[in-house]
Amino acid sequence: MGIFSRVADIISSNINAMLDKAEDPEKLVRLMIREMEDTLIEIKASCAGAMAQRKKLGRQIEEVRAGEARWAERAQLAVDNGRDDLARDALLEKRRFTDRVQALEQELTQCEALVEQYQADIIQLEDKLASAREKERMLVQRHVHAQHKKRAQQSIRKADYTSAVARFENLESKIDRMEADAELVNFGRKPGLGEEIDSLATDEMLEAELNALKSPGAGTKKAKKADEAE
Repeated sequence: MGIFSRVADIISSNINAMLDKAEDPEKLVRLMIREMEDTLIEIKASCAGAMAQRKKLGRQIEEVRAGEARWAERAQLAVDNGRDDLARDALLEKRRFTDRVQALEQELTQCEALVEQYQADIIQLEDKLASAREKERMLVQRHVHAQHKKRAQQSIRKADYTSAVARFENLESKIDRMEADAELVNFGRKPGLGEEIDSLATDEMLEAELNALKSPGAGTKKAKKADEAE
């Protein structure tokens, strides 16, 4: 992949969209920063090479133009001395230098455009790199906060669940104890003297009522009393 393609991919990438889809945003940002830094180093190296080439072309153009000027002077000198044949040969040499100057100037123009492109890419990439580093710092803080919050929430849920279960079990145990205490209130206790006498009296009254019901004519007497009442 060429440098310009890589720069275009990085600069045109939507960092926020990538972060939303990333399982590990911090890792993604670190990888992007590393890629940007490596690419920036390459671009700066290439830009430095292009700038050196630009200087070299400038020197070559000056040297070729100097040669062009020398052959122009020689052609003039041959004409002044009536040597048109030599003048013609000098002009041919001059034209060769002229063509070389034009080729070098065209190459220089391309080299200058390349340097400008490199410099523009460097500025854009440095801006993106600064933004990515800032996002990395923010993401680290958010990630740490999120981890702490998650652990806190888990601890709270665990504590709430454990506490609720403990309270329920404690209440259930208390109710079981109260029921057991209620059952044991009179367990094994002998009745007192008054209670025994009262019980005997109640038993005698029940027996008397039962014997009255069993005696002959009890039903007839009840019916007669009902008729008289009417």
